[in-house]
Formats: sequence, structure tokens, C-alpha cells
Amino acid sequence: MSTKPQDQNSVLLVSNDNHTFILRKSSVMISPAIKSMLDKKSNFEEAQFNRVVFKNMNGVVLEKVCEYFYYREKYKDAVDVPDMEIPPELALELLMVADFLCT
Repeated sequence: MSTKPQDQNSVLLVSNDNHTFILRKSSVMISPAIKSMLDKKSNFEEAQFNRVVFKNMNGVVLEKVCEYFYYREKYKDAVDVPDMEIPPELALELLMVADFLCT
């Protein structure tokens, strides 16, 4: 398995149960936490490989976070934004993740 996305416009997000998601870098940069991890000046490993591993986030939660990144990018300038479906059983975990990611 590749540890690096194919191009510099993509980011690989990895959950603690090894689910991987390749997203556009522009989408994930809405999170100040991820943005600082991927800043080339930071000298973090994440910035060198465009790969972020979330040791406290499982694949189901990370998938919903990825959906949110694209949802936010899609409706960034929209007036009538439809509700995003969030399963009740994930609500608390997603709130904690949102706090961590500052989104």
C-alpha cells in the first residue's frame, strides 16, 4: 500500500483501523488542525508525505468527516444548504472530532 498520495493536490487520511481516504487538499484545508499539520514549514511528517494518521478515529467516523469536508466545500457559498445526514449513534463522536479538527 502506498503511503503517499499520487499528487501534491491530494491528501491521504488514515483511520486507526487502517481505512484510507484520498481527498483533495483544498477540501481538508478547512480544518486549521490539518492545515497546520500539512504546512511545509512545520517540518511535520504529515507535511512531508501528505498523509495524516488519526490514531483516535475509526474508519466510520473518518468517512463521515471526509463527507463533511466535501459537503462544506460544495456548499461554501450557497444560501439554501441542505442538512447533512448524521447518524445519531455517531453524533457525540463527531462533536469531539469537530472540536479536535476545529471545524
